[in-house]
Amino acid sequence: MDLRRRAIGWLLLLPAALVMSGVALLPTALTVGQSFYRVTLTPAGFASTWAGLRNYGLLLASDEFRQALAFTLLFTVATVAAELLLGLLLALAIRSTLPGRGLVRTLMLVPWALITVVSAEAWRFIDDGTYGVANAILMGLGLIDHRVAWLSQPGLAVGALMVADVWKTVPFVGLLLLAGLETIPDELHEASRIDGASGWRGFWTITLPLLRPSILLALLYRTIQAFVGLFDLPFVMTGGGPGYATESVAIYAWKQMFQNLRFGEGAAASVFAFLVALALALLYVRLVAPSALGGEEA
Repeated sequence: MDLRRRAIGWLLLLPAALVMSGVALLPTALTVGQSFYRVTLTPAGFASTWAGLRNYGLLLASDEFRQALAFTLLFTVATVAAELLLGLLLALAIRSTLPGRGLVRTLMLVPWALITVVSAEAWRFIDDGTYGVANAILMGLGLIDHRVAWLSQPGLAVGALMVADVWKTVPFVGLLLLAGLETIPDELHEASRIDGASGWRGFWTITLPLLRPSILLALLYRTIQAFVGLFDLPFVMTGGGPGYATESVAIYAWKQMFQNLRFGEGAAASVFAFLVALALALLYVRLVAPSALGGEEA
């Protein structure tokens, strides 16, 4: 009977598995395969010749790719850390006796619900060096005495992109962590207070350990999205400039494939980005949830 139920379960899952394979696994396999070929466009169509690891060697030898990789890593680490910290503070604030919590929870999703291109255009206007409102506000507060070209200087452009991404994503991370906080029984905190534990000690010994699955989910989701999917925000706000300062790995791959028609190198860059994101995800799993990889809890 159990075997029959399992067979029925697999049969019911089969259509969804086939769709997911066609949508996700097949394009991934084709991209990985293409990364080992030198693909050129000829009058007769596409011509492919075996290149082995040559495309990956060209990537590692390219100063532009190394710059894109360094920027993407910096962006990912900085924004994910900031979003996790601010999202946790936001979740804790909403979990407390905050008036109008229902309305706040609804409004929190507005930045996240905006299409990235729309929010990027808004931030490009805010950071414009000539008529942007960021300069007007900062000059009005007396923090600066002249207009700053936020998107025309490498360091400032990187910072502007990070601010835009954190603004858009913190509410979503906060809701993920809030969902985790809602699953922690209040009786545990009451018991710790009866035992004389302070609120800070209760947070470290009860809240944070029990929030580990939600933290891991937020880390995995945001890391993969920030590293592999960092395209539309810098593409709209800076175009990857000034120079190559804000060119992500995704933009580099797009340029190689659709501007330079180097399809093999573009595919190799995409595969490389996926492998780096996978390594970061495994690192998170190892640090945040050791048991997920077979380790034992301390």
